[in-house]
Amino acid sequence: MDRLHDFDIPTRADVPTGWTAATLGDRWRWTLTDAQIDELVRAGHKLDIHDHKAVSALHLHPPTLNTFTNRLDRLRQNLLDGIGFELISGLPVDELGDDVATAAMLTLSAHLGSLRQQNADGDLVGHVRNIGLDSADPNVRVYQTSERQTFHTDSTDVVGLLALAKARQGGESLVISANAVYHAVAERHGDLVDELFSPVATDRRGETPEGHDPWFTIPVFTWWDERLTVRYQRQYIDSANRFPDAPRPSERQIAAFDAFDDACNDRSLHARMDLEVGDIQFVHNHSILHDRTAFVDNAERPRHLIRTWMSVAGDRQLHPVFTQRFGSIIPGNRGGILDPTRTLQEESQ
Repeated sequence: MDRLHDFDIPTRADVPTGWTAATLGDRWRWTLTDAQIDELVRAGHKLDIHDHKAVSALHLHPPTLNTFTNRLDRLRQNLLDGIGFELISGLPVDELGDDVATAAMLTLSAHLGSLRQQNADGDLVGHVRNIGLDSADPNVRVYQTSERQTFHTDSTDVVGLLALAKARQGGESLVISANAVYHAVAERHGDLVDELFSPVATDRRGETPEGHDPWFTIPVFTWWDERLTVRYQRQYIDSANRFPDAPRPSERQIAAFDAFDDACNDRSLHARMDLEVGDIQFVHNHSILHDRTAFVDNAERPRHLIRTWMSVAGDRQLHPVFTQRFGSIIPGNRGGILDPTRTLQEESQ
């Protein structure tokens, strides 16, 4: 195994077991109260979502959400140190319209952390919808298609999704505990699990900081500060092979990735949910992988989700290898797609 990095590999006893479909229960969802809706709507009317400067600074002085005080604390704790995701229902999207609903989502997200840019254009509001592209194009990201995404993580601490419109068919959301995946692979393929701690090239899909390779080499699992952290996108691992100079995974690594995928697809391990219009989902990318099944759009109102990326103060420490992708690894000021006209050193300042 190629050991380019200095972190340790844990034993199975070191890694908490994580939740499974059987042990998860219903502690992952709750519904907004009328008072919470009113407060979010008022905040949403005050924010111009097209004012990039205002949105980027929103976390510094977000509108007060008095009805959320204890709820937000519990949400943050659950994301960072609990099961790693929650689903919040009840935002009246159809009454508010897309812009006000998006502003409400941005306000709630900014209470969790600083908003991070999601592409090389610097967008802080992501639009997850099928725009007719094909993921076979190496500069296309899978969320821009109607294809299944497969289990993956995003390049940020926490990702949020607000459903503005549902698909006619499909588009189900899936989440799984990285710890549970680790233990499943260790139990079923004990000879391969350590390969997931090896560096692996992952395609940046055309969003490359100046002076750096168009791939990064963060392992699937890192063990740092006594925590297991996951970083995975199989399609982008595979597409990194388009670069002649990118390191190639060994046969054992590929077998480990296949075992990892098999564990993720095990219905006894992952949770599945439909995001109804007005549902808000938050997922912690360091402890949870998420997926989206393929879908068929409604012609009159295609599937459309608003996405936010956040860096959360007080989140776990990340191994320095994450600077390849995140620039800074300081909690509360890390992650997102880095500006391709700047170097990683500039981004980390």
